[in-house]
Amino acid sequence: MEKLVAGGRPYLETIFTDNEMDYCETRARKSEHYAARYAAKEAILKALGSGWRHGLAFSDIEIINDELGKPQVFLHGKVKKIFDSHQIKRTAISLSHIEEIALAIVILEI
Repeated sequence: MEKLVAGGRPYLETIFTDNEMDYCETRARKSEHYAARYAAKEAILKALGSGWRHGLAFSDIEIINDELGKPQVFLHGKVKKIFDSHQIKRTAISLSHIEEIALAIVILEI
């Protein structure tokens, strides 16, 4: 992730939204925050059973912390259409990261 971050915004834009980049760029260890969001996007697509195919884009999944720091999932584009077609009502997500490890757990409720 550090290499991707070092590549600058043009590389990051293919995976992250402007809001996510604005958040991560303000953090002391920004690569860890980017990595956790990447893990979250991957976990969401895996929970859907689709993975990263059929024209789905990581940038269609947005992970933004609320005012208390709790990560929230916002969906756009094709990913939102799939969620709507599966009648997914709620997404719970947990992120964790330290130095070289980032993980995300996601629960989709119908």
